[in-house]
Amino acid sequence: MDASRSLGKSVLKVLLGLVFIVSAVLKVYDMDRFEIYVYSYHFFSLNLSFLAARAAVILELVLGIGLVSHTLHKMYWWGSVAMLLGYSLLLLYALHLGRTDSCHCFGDFLQLDPKQSLVKNGVLMVLLLLIYKMESWHTPFRWLLLCLAIMASTIGVFVASPPDNLTSNSNPEQNLHRELFDEMLDEAPLDTLNLREGKRVVGFFSTSCEYCQMAAQKLSLMQQYYGFPTDNITFVFLGSEDSIARFYEESASTHYGSVLYPDVVRLLKVINGNFPVIVLLDNGEVVHEYGFRNMQEDEIKAFFEREGR
Repeated sequence: MDASRSLGKSVLKVLLGLVFIVSAVLKVYDMDRFEIYVYSYHFFSLNLSFLAARAAVILELVLGIGLVSHTLHKMYWWGSVAMLLGYSLLLLYALHLGRTDSCHCFGDFLQLDPKQSLVKNGVLMVLLLLIYKMESWHTPFRWLLLCLAIMASTIGVFVASPPDNLTSNSNPEQNLHRELFDEMLDEAPLDTLNLREGKRVVGFFSTSCEYCQMAAQKLSLMQQYYGFPTDNITFVFLGSEDSIARFYEESASTHYGSVLYPDVVRLLKVINGNFPVIVLLDNGEVVHEYGFRNMQEDEIKAFFEREGR
């Protein structure tokens, strides 16, 4: 009886470890959205959010591997409890803010809102309590296994999903045809938007582009947090009127002034076929331009602060 109970707890412990490992791997596959989710709380800057998201994934991987290994039981058990409590406090804070969006705890594979994720954490906590009194396997290599788990998890996460602020070497001059863009500002439908006056942000998006949605969400989070004027932001879309409404809904971004550009060929020439492109204009002059991966929070913040805000 004791042997079967011990075996059952061992199996349960392995399953819990596998849940953590699968959760971490799915976050890696959905890292772009997980980064934005971390950034959306504004605990960290955008660049630090890239690292914080990966640190959370690495912690989950190490704890999952540790549970499966049956070594250093108490350390991994308390680490798992602390992680679940930390995530649960964040979810309670999300509920306090009135958020209902997915917490990305299983990436994009399984969408759980804060309430559902709290229930999931509660179930995992109960299962962890069932294995509290288990004994560790006293292997002389237990600390070596911990070091290897940390090294393998860190290298694996950063190789599979390197952070944009450490790897992006995009040349901003390549995304925009400056001469055609300057002509576009004086042509319909952009000529009536006064884009040559003051500080302006113009985003070029395809309504069917996933990275365009995430770029719009990033920009929206910055605008909301720093209080940039919404009237100074314009989205230029390739798509249809119906798809624009769907774009705003799926990107969870603020509804800025938007224009559906009718000449598809000309629009693609202006942005050299790249989506998304976000352009910062100062009295009609291009100051900065970004794609999805090289958006610079400090530059965008400083751009509007120079206006005397």
